[in-house]
Amino acid sequence: MDRERLREDVERNAEFGRIEAEEGRGRTVLTGTEANREAREYLVERLEDAGLEVRIDAVGNVAGRWTPDGADPDAAPVAAGSHLDSVPEGGIFDGPLGVYAALEAVRAMQDAGVEPSRPVAVVSFTEEEGQRFASGLLGSSVAVGERSVEEALALEADDGEGGTVTLEAALESIGFRGEGLLDASELDAWLELHVEQSERLESAGVPMGVVTSITGITHCEAVVRGEADHAGATPMVDRTDALAAASEFVLDVEQAANEVVAAESDTAVGTLGSLDVRPNATNVVPGVVEMGVDVRDVDRDAMQEIVSQSRESLARLERERGVETEFRRPFDLEPTPMSDRVRGAAHGAGEAAGIETMDLHSGAAHDTMHVASVTDAGLLFAPSRDGISHNPKEWTDWDDCAAATRVLAGALADLADGR
Repeated sequence: MDRERLREDVERNAEFGRIEAEEGRGRTVLTGTEANREAREYLVERLEDAGLEVRIDAVGNVAGRWTPDGADPDAAPVAAGSHLDSVPEGGIFDGPLGVYAALEAVRAMQDAGVEPSRPVAVVSFTEEEGQRFASGLLGSSVAVGERSVEEALALEADDGEGGTVTLEAALESIGFRGEGLLDASELDAWLELHVEQSERLESAGVPMGVVTSITGITHCEAVVRGEADHAGATPMVDRTDALAAASEFVLDVEQAANEVVAAESDTAVGTLGSLDVRPNATNVVPGVVEMGVDVRDVDRDAMQEIVSQSRESLARLERERGVETEFRRPFDLEPTPMSDRVRGAAHGAGEAAGIETMDLHSGAAHDTMHVASVTDAGLLFAPSRDGISHNPKEWTDWDDCAAATRVLAGALADLADGR
């Protein structure tokens, strides 16, 4: 593969939505914005330059298809890719590295005269980050049938002028409201290369991670209701302080996660990341606290244990503090194991290229979670310096980008040849 060609594409993409940053290189590319249009148009141009047939589906998913002369054009293709959108003030590698590494893998096969028996596709999914429409993984959710095209297109977001805009209108405004559907179930296999967003590869000195499983994710909503009252005139003994009770719940969630890590699964995490305190006034005893809990692990039972202990904590607070509580679980994703076939191809490609690989899990969600529900899928990681991501300081050395792309290319070539 051509290291400098890959670097040129990633750096060119970094100019779209570029922001000024004290350190590093940042970008803000939200779905349906001008920066998103520029990023998409550049990708289409590069796909066409490589001789790929480009298609845009109804929700803006972009796919470029390479059908070698010796390939069966009707065979189910092997595909790779990621996404081009970003979080606000994000880094330059999260998403685009996976898209352009997939394209570079195809170009490397072309340059080497490799002609697999199946077509190979390069894909960029719409709205992976969930920063403007829905909650993330939008394009891939449509591609696997978990969300209808109509439902996706009707989603609304702030238009920046005091009103709202639908996804359909936003895509039309940038010229990327296509037709039909990218059906992931029609793929023979799928691979996504992504930056790790953690320090395990860097700490181990290994340039390539092969993901065994993508974490399950549960979001829970907890409410504690006490009684708002005057901070000066209400004796301590007469208070039903919702925030004081909620503070115990925060620590109980942390303790539950630590206990599960010690006894069951060292990859489990529990986070209480949001608090809404009402009336939120210095001279008022808090009356209501709403909290958001995030629980993740590759072990479903471990996740269930943290959630169960969280419920028990609220029950204890009702008994001991006289508060009323509610507990809801509106978002729940099962852990997603990766395909043994695809993982084997990645490890084999690393061995053939003399690039060390290691198994590890993913603690973050990726489009591959959806794709894995309908076909063989795999996820690869390139090292992240200091584990930083979603930040202009996000960085993966170009040599590591190149090494990861070589593994991706080798795995794609093997899979596309029916191995």
